[in-house]
Amino acid sequence: MGQGCGRLGDLEALVMEQLWSAGDHLSVRQVLEALPDGRARAYTTVMTVLDNLFQKGFVDRERSGRAYVYWATQGRAEHTARAMEDALASSGDRGAALMHFVEQLTPEESAQLRALLDEAGQS
Repeated sequence: MGQGCGRLGDLEALVMEQLWSAGDHLSVRQVLEALPDGRARAYTTVMTVLDNLFQKGFVDRERSGRAYVYWATQGRAEHTARAMEDALASSGDRGAALMHFVEQLTPEESAQLRALLDEAGQS
């Protein structure tokens, strides 16, 4: 299993948001009820999405009675960093992609990035 490799589909992203927000183990039913318009989705759909996320390495699970409970294997920030790395790796020109990214930062974000780069350079 990959460690969170790949991109999230729309429903996968919604499910992951519920797991990240909960910060705890959730059953399929709990995820379904927490989803926006959860009642409009089938239990089996959410169960399939969670199984797919498990197969991709985004979530882990364990039995709790007759059902599984699920939790995220990585935090939201770690997932975002991996997605950014995937985007850079597939860009063909990492430098140009980074430049376009940096040009979109607010002054506050630029200052934060500078501080983080300085901190990373000292370790």
